[in-house]
Amino acid sequence: MTDYATLIDAETWAFIERTNAFYPPDTVDYTIEQQRAIYDRMCREFFAGYPEGVGAETAAIVLIDRSIPIRIYRRVAANPAAIVLYFHGGGFILGGLDSHDDVCAELCAATGYEVVAVDYRLAPEHRHPAAYDDASAAFAWAASRYADRAILLCGDSAGGNLAAAVSHSTRRHPRAPIGQVLVYPGLGNDRQGRSYVEHAEAPMLTVRDLDFYKDIRTGGASVSDPATASPLADTDFSNLPPTVIVTAECDPLSSDGEIYRDRILASGGKAWWHEEAGLVHGYLRARHTVGRARASFDRIVTAILALGRRDWPY
Repeated sequence: MTDYATLIDAETWAFIERTNAFYPPDTVDYTIEQQRAIYDRMCREFFAGYPEGVGAETAAIVLIDRSIPIRIYRRVAANPAAIVLYFHGGGFILGGLDSHDDVCAELCAATGYEVVAVDYRLAPEHRHPAAYDDASAAFAWAASRYADRAILLCGDSAGGNLAAAVSHSTRRHPRAPIGQVLVYPGLGNDRQGRSYVEHAEAPMLTVRDLDFYKDIRTGGASVSDPATASPLADTDFSNLPPTVIVTAECDPLSSDGEIYRDRILASGGKAWWHEEAGLVHGYLRARHTVGRARASFDRIVTAILALGRRDWPY
């Protein structure tokens, strides 16, 4: 059994306990409506506000059959090198424009890049491939709207899955993404992977949770194009954009990042994976209270800045 008392420091334990106070570990046993209310309340409790000089505009991508809500973050002294499309986490059933509002504002402040948060459709009302289709539509919109800027994809957890899936499907697009930054993403590895075994009962996220989210997302149905739901199911990892993956050590999803890096490197691409020692899934919310999380957020910002400039310092 993994000794989390040794791996996790006091600051991170305090974050875990605070999170559990608002989002109990058994929340997956509640109804979807209850889970969303609990998650939204937790996000409000952790909301850190906007950095000075950052503003946001809530808008929508209007399609023939639907509209996709978005929020566009801009800094007063903007950096026109790139546009960042951000896909939020939440197991494909939780979250929206407000859940990662301050994270996106801080990424905009730290990089100067315009950040566009995408409020993709959620399961179970909208099963796969609805979220993927919305993420793909957001990329097409950005490619058309930002003709003078490169597109960088970013996401955490479920959002990291969506960012990677879009990278796979758009790699030969004339405006293909110039990079992707994935934060503790779930990329569809099988449950025999290293971290799935070692951290099956990790604080903040368990394998049982993952199975619940997967079943809700697909409704138990087979997926016609597996790579759109599980990027690691793809058979071709060539021509993907330069990729940075940052994962948490105490997280069943960590080895997804390791394997994804290895497959990109084996196909001749550029990829860097960093596992954050002693951190847990969802630690972005701890970036202001936990030293390790703050250092990781700085690494994420550095990666976004570098890839947006088409640099590869790894």
